[in-house]
Amino acid sequence: MAVLKVKFTKTKRDKLAQILWILNWVSVVSGIILFSLGLFLKIEIKKRNEVMAKGDINSVPNMLISVGVIACIINFLGGKICYDCSDANKFSRWKLVMLPYIVCTFCFTFCILVGALMCYTMRNELEESLYLGLRDAIKFYKDTDIPGRCFLKKTVDMLQIGFQCCGNNGFRDWFEIQWVSARYLNMASKEVLDRLKSNVDGKFLVDGVPFSCCNPSSPRPCIQYQLTNNSAHYNYDFLTEELNIWVKGCREALLDHYTAIMRSIGIAALFIWLFELSVLIGVRYLQTAMKNVLLLGDLEGESDGWLLENSFVETAKYNINIIKNLGKANQISTVSGINDPNINVQNTNCGKTNVTTKSIPAA
Repeated sequence: MAVLKVKFTKTKRDKLAQILWILNWVSVVSGIILFSLGLFLKIEIKKRNEVMAKGDINSVPNMLISVGVIACIINFLGGKICYDCSDANKFSRWKLVMLPYIVCTFCFTFCILVGALMCYTMRNELEESLYLGLRDAIKFYKDTDIPGRCFLKKTVDMLQIGFQCCGNNGFRDWFEIQWVSARYLNMASKEVLDRLKSNVDGKFLVDGVPFSCCNPSSPRPCIQYQLTNNSAHYNYDFLTEELNIWVKGCREALLDHYTAIMRSIGIAALFIWLFELSVLIGVRYLQTAMKNVLLLGDLEGESDGWLLENSFVETAKYNINIIKNLGKANQISTVSGINDPNINVQNTNCGKTNVTTKSIPAA
């Protein structure tokens, strides 16, 4: 029994073909939108590439870009097919192409759904990439004289200013590393030497942060150094007073930024998937309706259209059997109990022995 069978008159078939022709062109625009969203996300990720570890974080934008390009090609072809389907004579050229086209379009539509879901599952990979990338960037913040790292100080400072954040997880990350270059340390100073000797690794560690961590909205002048020393500053208590530096870590700030972008892209991709799915359903109805009208031979008469010719269970069993028997058409059966027809065949005796000679009757 056919699934969701609908009866179509010639007028309904023509209107369906015209509507689908228009919708396929709209789908071309949706493909351009998908491509643009993927390209936008790829550019946004590339902007912060210096504070991200290498990984599969580009899989989502690459997926959206690929799907967008394929959408433009498939829907352009679909528009041509639907335009020709308004004429039964022109439909005969596409009769053998439409079913493979519908199958390919279904797979492509499924890829859009996968791309939309990937926007919501990418958070963990992105968080790990940001954590490792920011950790290394902060670690090499002081290396302004080393080629390949000299740009990191500016990158981190601009990042902390732009996203109003400080450190990787928070401002205390700066307490654990030496972020002041040795060229700016006075090695003749007893205080500097004492700090270097007090650390096992010989690093100059201070309870301070770079200037880019300062909050310009704070009414108090920025306190960068001795953040945990109450006696070093007048009327100051680092435990109770709201610090005049950014408290949020840059990893969290960037993660919120990219999560908001990917959530918006995911919603847009889901809407495009629903739209493409509705167009695909319409093309399937048009294909079955035109196929049945050709079988009936009456181009002006009514015909049935459906999503599936048989039930879901029967269709699934039929496709499973096709997959199982795939490639077996040219194979010789080797099942036990079935013999080769050429085995155990007695040879024909073509010799002259035991051949009786019949006498020829006399004339």
